[in-house]
Amino acid sequence: MIQAETLNLLEWSRLCQHLATFAATKLGAVAARNVPIPTSIATSQELLAQTQEAYRLETDLPTGLSFDGIQDIGEALERAARHGILSGHELLDIATTLAGARHLRRVIDAQEDLPVLTNLVAELRTYPELEQEIHRCIDDRGKVTDRANPKLESVREQIRQVRDRIYSALQRLIQRHGNAVQETVITQRGDRFVIPVKATHKDVIPGIVHDASSSGATLYVEPSAVVNSGNQFRQLIRQEQREEEEVRRKLTELVAEVHPDLERLLIIATTLDLSTARARYSLWLEANPPRFIAFAPDSDSPLQYHADGERPADPSSESIVLRQLRHPLLVWQQHHEQGAAVVPIDLVIQPHIRVVAITGPNTGGKTVTLKTLGLAVLMAKIGLFVPAREPVEIPWFDQVLADIGDEQSLQQSLSTFSGHIRRISRILEAIEGRGKSESGNQESGVRSQESGGKEDSAQAELSNPESITSPFTPHSSPLTPHSSLILLDEVGAGTDPSEGSALAISLLKYLADHATLTIATTHFGELKALKYQDQRFENASVEFDDVSLSPTYRLLWGIPGRSNALTIARRLGLKESIIETAQTQVGASASAEVNDMIAGLESQRKQQEEKAAAAAELVKQAERLHEEVSRKANLLKERERDLKQQQEQTIQQAIADAKAEIAQVIRKLQQGTPTAQEAQQSTDAINQIAENRLPSRRQPPKPKPGFRPQVGDRVRIPRLGQTAEVLSAPDEDGELTVRFGLMKMTVSLADVESLQGEKADLPEKRQPKPQAVSSKERQPEPEPAPTAPNVRTSRNTIDLRGSRVADAEVVLEREIARAEPGPLWIIHGHGTGKLKHGVQEFLKRHPQISRYEFAAQADGGTGVTVAYVQ
Repeated sequence: MIQAETLNLLEWSRLCQHLATFAATKLGAVAARNVPIPTSIATSQELLAQTQEAYRLETDLPTGLSFDGIQDIGEALERAARHGILSGHELLDIATTLAGARHLRRVIDAQEDLPVLTNLVAELRTYPELEQEIHRCIDDRGKVTDRANPKLESVREQIRQVRDRIYSALQRLIQRHGNAVQETVITQRGDRFVIPVKATHKDVIPGIVHDASSSGATLYVEPSAVVNSGNQFRQLIRQEQREEEEVRRKLTELVAEVHPDLERLLIIATTLDLSTARARYSLWLEANPPRFIAFAPDSDSPLQYHADGERPADPSSESIVLRQLRHPLLVWQQHHEQGAAVVPIDLVIQPHIRVVAITGPNTGGKTVTLKTLGLAVLMAKIGLFVPAREPVEIPWFDQVLADIGDEQSLQQSLSTFSGHIRRISRILEAIEGRGKSESGNQESGVRSQESGGKEDSAQAELSNPESITSPFTPHSSPLTPHSSLILLDEVGAGTDPSEGSALAISLLKYLADHATLTIATTHFGELKALKYQDQRFENASVEFDDVSLSPTYRLLWGIPGRSNALTIARRLGLKESIIETAQTQVGASASAEVNDMIAGLESQRKQQEEKAAAAAELVKQAERLHEEVSRKANLLKERERDLKQQQEQTIQQAIADAKAEIAQVIRKLQQGTPTAQEAQQSTDAINQIAENRLPSRRQPPKPKPGFRPQVGDRVRIPRLGQTAEVLSAPDEDGELTVRFGLMKMTVSLADVESLQGEKADLPEKRQPKPQAVSSKERQPEPEPAPTAPNVRTSRNTIDLRGSRVADAEVVLEREIARAEPGPLWIIHGHGTGKLKHGVQEFLKRHPQISRYEFAAQADGGTGVTVAYVQ
């Protein structure tokens, strides 16, 4: 009884009615309006799995699952099983239902990773041969076709002939006695063909009068000339009906033979429709799938509490998490009935909490909070998603029991307090009765509700909840909480405040020992202190805006609420003198200090929430900037990779062209005995090829005359992508000091340009000083062979950027010792110039270095020194 009362208090029938609007078939709508509450967690998990897969189909397929053709054929199947004869329309509905079910199975089988729905339709038998036979015998109007029976076809041909004969005879009579006929039409009365004859001329056309007009001026006469034909027509009609009935009887027998499979088909189709309705409703609500958690203690380890109410840590338990939870009925009201915007609430309850006391002003949303949580639990149990932000983590409660609202009754002499007490007594009997009745169900773990009825046989068959043990089986210990959610509104109200408060405290302590979770709303200040006496209790409050003098409907955790009764009374128009007197009385009590403390806590919490929101926004901005920078970095890497590939392709093509030209010169030399003049010409040709093809032989183009930067000018450094300020004028080597941001560095004139894109004037390169050679007689340097160009590779390139001079000298000594004769590219960069100067001083003193020079502009310019190893 109390379970049914709870469903009524939570307005469960309204939610089911909303769910029914998303069903595609009549059977699905009926099932949605009468959806049973599962009695095992296994059934709920099965329903949730069905909803999740149907949700995927709704989002992946353009139109979702289509239930076209599915009809309510339950009564027809029952009559066929009792040897009745089905009508043509009923048979046609069976055929379209078979076709619709076959289409559903094909769509589901065509999808991947739908194990639950695929297993559901695997047992579907659609009997295409029965469908074809019905369509062969029954047309789209539900009539038996001529091809259904050869004898029927013959009878209908005779009917057409007799009808034509009757029409011909009547037409002749009308033409012959036109003055006696009221209207030149042939009509029927029953199954007799008649013509309208004027009452004053009834003797002109003798026959049988079958009807008369309301005025009596017209008689509908069957002329004697067609009576015999009419009798024959009636006999043929009766014969046609017998033949049609015979066809329908045979089809009905075919249906009766597969009656169990067709009933199963109807159950599966209805289950699919109900699953799709849950998915569509969840999608409309923007809800998320719940996960059932082990909020209650494990059945193998009874939970024991210390004398002070403190409980040991239970690693197997998890917290209830319902953030941004919205009341589904209020969401419907907002969208369909122009209701106010729904304010979500946050419910995060630790596993050791057994009782939550919600306090705050009237009309603040305390009762709505109770109903929202109760509906969320029930929605999860029947396989619906919960309108909350992910993750949605909620226990599977055996029972949801509520005492919400008044139960006054003049007939039963019940006051508000009496009504509450009677309902609370039924709640206690329900949770105590479960403890007794479940002692015999420990092996199966199957639970049953006191009311709410048995699950639908089809649903029970599909879910197969038997032999499934729930992890929330209660214990026999008196301190073991039952898997029940208790919702109490204004607990202890309606009587003397001191006695009501004492009764409420005692009741909540009892429920803390015997129920998994209790949520209670109250105005009693004594209940707010239970949190500080027993760790199983928690406080929450509904927020009240002191500025607008209206509730915000937000739920605040850890802070007890203020009733704000005087503030609300002033807003509602109560006389100011009464309110002032009441304020005097309140100020004289200690509760004023408590309210001031609570107000301070609320203010601090609000400031913390604002700071947290601001910090979260900064984090989002940083994440967006990081994503943008990463995206641009990836684009630059891709561009650099493409440029390198283009350069490699260009170099490879140049090498191939040079080889072809050299081969052509060699072929000319091989064609005859070369003379000295021809050999010189070939050498000149090869040198010309080297000049044209090898980048190291090319002279960099002289820059166009431009500007010369002065101290204080703003210049652009393209290779760094920076704009800098000139701190010193260029020296004789063409180097100058610049600053961008907090960084100073020395750069070459070749690396800078004006803000308008003009290149700087470069000084003429000075020749390097002759290198001293110790313990050897200075020899003139031989000219490099024109046919052996220097090629830079990774083996003859040293990168010293970022090194100190001492470390660089060690690296140079090692690399020079094992280098082959020829050029050695040393990358030192620009920077402050210390590393470049130290490298060149080291090369000047090294005995194996014949000379050194800055690299060509294409190879790094003054940031790279080329040393020649001898």
